[in-house]
Amino acid sequence: MPTDEEEATSVCHPAWDVLIPAQTEYLSAISPHYDEAFWDVAQRVERAGCLGKTDIAALVVWKRISAQTRWVTDLMSLPDSHVRAVTERALTSVQDLNLSRGEAAQAGRGAIAELPGFVTGDALASAVLTAAAPKRMAVYDQRVQRALNLFGITLTKKSGRYGRYMDIIETLLTQSGGRADDWTARDVDTALYWVGQKS
Repeated sequence: MPTDEEEATSVCHPAWDVLIPAQTEYLSAISPHYDEAFWDVAQRVERAGCLGKTDIAALVVWKRISAQTRWVTDLMSLPDSHVRAVTERALTSVQDLNLSRGEAAQAGRGAIAELPGFVTGDALASAVLTAAAPKRMAVYDQRVQRALNLFGITLTKKSGRYGRYMDIIETLLTQSGGRADDWTARDVDTALYWVGQKS
């Protein structure tokens, strides 16, 4: 049975035929100011080497995630120093170039799972990890999942999904046939997002 990465390899060419125009559409449709909050967080992370509660709160708004849930109360009840210690470990993992992109993503995802709101689901966790390594990691959500499904790429919910997702992103980037040599993982996720948004 083929792995998620092997499936991605087999559909790379037709996927890029869709992803390249999708990225162009995304950039023309979305306000150039929308990602300012994300990049503000990423710059603070680069300076501080971690994320605090304020940074996570900004990413919650940026990802349009509901904050009217129990995990938000639990997270806000923790000392900011504890949140920063956990996110520092996650940042170290995703920036570790001795690990493959997927391995780094999995290690970072495991580290951040200690915090309330990060035990299950990858949308916010992936936003935090991408802010920690914006040129290496990518954001995951249900729109991205829909796009992968449309391409015939299997990405199951079983444990380790974020690491497998980043393996798929890596495969897509290395199999672009030169058409996306200047793309980052984040560029791929925004193109996938746009494909999934329209489906």
